[in-house]
Amino acid sequence: MKKIIVPVDFSEQSEYALEAAVKIARKDSETEILALHMLEMSNAVINTTNSEQITKAVFFLRLAETKFSEFLDKPIFKGAKITPIVKHFKVFSEVNDVAKEHGADLIIMGSQGTSGFSEIFVGSNTEKVVRYSDVPVLVLKDRFSKDIFNDVVYASDFSLESVDVYKRMRYMFEDLHTKLHLIYVNMPSDRFRSSNEMEQTVSDFLMQAEGNLDKLKDINFISDYSVEKGVLNFANKIGADLIAVATHGRTGIAHFFEGSISEDIANHSVLPVMTFKR
Repeated sequence: MKKIIVPVDFSEQSEYALEAAVKIARKDSETEILALHMLEMSNAVINTTNSEQITKAVFFLRLAETKFSEFLDKPIFKGAKITPIVKHFKVFSEVNDVAKEHGADLIIMGSQGTSGFSEIFVGSNTEKVVRYSDVPVLVLKDRFSKDIFNDVVYASDFSLESVDVYKRMRYMFEDLHTKLHLIYVNMPSDRFRSSNEMEQTVSDFLMQAEGNLDKLKDINFISDYSVEKGVLNFANKIGADLIAVATHGRTGIAHFFEGSISEDIANHSVLPVMTFKR
């Protein structure tokens, strides 16, 4: 991993995100962290020739630079390769433009509160980044106490349409030297599959994704009343550090796999969640 972007608004949550980025970057001394602050100025201020508006813009730019200096002056950030960036962007959806410009591998964001994404995630700046980002986004609700992600749970429907996101997800976690736990959740509904059907679906997927069936023995087939309960129960059982999910881009985090599955994974997970656009 070469570059990580952390949107910073100088809040406690963005401090958590930057701390997590520093911990991940310690795995590779060449990893650069881009701490991005957006002034969110209007076009009227950005493009004006009015001297008063120009003075206003310069004031906010210098204020941001001062805040950055104070924000980064913490022991945990010492020695880390952090580059502060201030942009005149208006909305957080433009973080994806910065990611493309710099060839970023990951975006890390803090999410306010601990009551669940249903109240504080949907409609927030974090959701906007997730919806527009072409690179994975790691969302934290709290300070990540560990130095690394040891165990990651990734649930899939193992459809052939999921092969590409699986490859990108697997590559990232291999780079982080993380143990990946793949699970298929079987439910008592119209999506119920027999053991043979599940194994055939996963076999077809692995042949497309891996070219062999070596990982078939490592797939965890879980039975539960919903995908969300299956994922969360399994993550709790193995003591996972992170849950990874696929999203359908601008339709938001509510849309996993085929169709729409509720936001319960994000709402009820106390673990960090990493999203990959499908």
